[in-house]
Amino acid sequence: MATARSRGPAGQDTEPDSAAGPDGSVGITTGAVARRLGVSPTTVRSWEQRYGIAPAARRGGKHRRWTRDDVAMLDEMCRLTTAGIPPAEAARAAMTTRVPTTGTEPGTGAAPPHTSPTGTGPGTASASAAPHTRAAGAGSGLPLGAVRPECRGLARAAVRLDSPAIDALLTEVLRDHGLVTAWEEVMAPTLHAVGRKWGTTGERYVEVEHLLSWHVSTALRKVAVTPPPGTPVEGPPVLLACTPGEQHTLPLEALAAGLAERGLPTRMFGAAVPAEALDEAVRRLGPAAVALWSQSASTADAVLARQVARTGFGLRGARTAPLVLLLGPGWQTSQARAGAVRPHGLRAAIDAVAHLFTHPRRHPTA
Repeated sequence: MATARSRGPAGQDTEPDSAAGPDGSVGITTGAVARRLGVSPTTVRSWEQRYGIAPAARRGGKHRRWTRDDVAMLDEMCRLTTAGIPPAEAARAAMTTRVPTTGTEPGTGAAPPHTSPTGTGPGTASASAAPHTRAAGAGSGLPLGAVRPECRGLARAAVRLDSPAIDALLTEVLRDHGLVTAWEEVMAPTLHAVGRKWGTTGERYVEVEHLLSWHVSTALRKVAVTPPPGTPVEGPPVLLACTPGEQHTLPLEALAAGLAERGLPTRMFGAAVPAEALDEAVRRLGPAAVALWSQSASTADAVLARQVARTGFGLRGARTAPLVLLLGPGWQTSQARAGAVRPHGLRAAIDAVAHLFTHPRRHPTA
């Protein structure tokens, strides 16, 4: 039976991710392997045409099928070219790592695990590692640690400054895993790795951080402005702002997207909101909650947080006050006093806000 073709982002026909070969084995397509590696399908095809880096076995039909060892070879090609090795030299070295097996699609269990000649290659996995994670970011040049494969692909695409691949990977991970997992297990770890690399290499990777941050912000904002299914929740909005002097907005953008998914109203004020402006916004909006992001202790303004928490709204006897969410590593748990909480993680912050719309707060002096 023929496998149906899918439609790509621009409406063009694309090959299916996998299909059975004439001998009953299964491999993955060029498009699928490109997404895993964080490169464009055109790049993979050009490597075959120019350097002969192709699937070991040729099958009938129009499309190539890449086995476990083929993917490991491409993975090594990505690692070497990202490290600055000329493509022709990288291809020769990568092809020496391929070990012929009867295996097929990576992850099917039809082939023994692949290892490089040194025993530490891309296919080597710890027996205790979770099935959805892989150690190392060697192929991206970034200190990733044990991460999801999508994180490694995103890192490679970012290092290559490959905007189309970054967009495609972000769209795919949001669709397949949802916002919270996409942020906590793919977007944030990659952003942190870029930041660490920048911090240890001087001015290198600044362009990578800027490009990746822009694309992550764009992906999050698309979620934030997409109407959720069902009827939006009615009530006062949630005000999101960075403390005075704080420039890191992406975590707040992730929270805005997560609240939007649940149909909760928000108002995003962005980076470095002056204390006077924040006070005026709180008084004008009468928000259900105020989320204050602080990346470092120097921007964690506890006095401002207490002032916001004491601001009441409504008629006497029925006054309410906003819940203040102290978000980010700049805050200390001891600063979460009356009227404030310090959620740990995006999901906890979303749940804390959602709870307010079924259990509204009362002002302490009501």
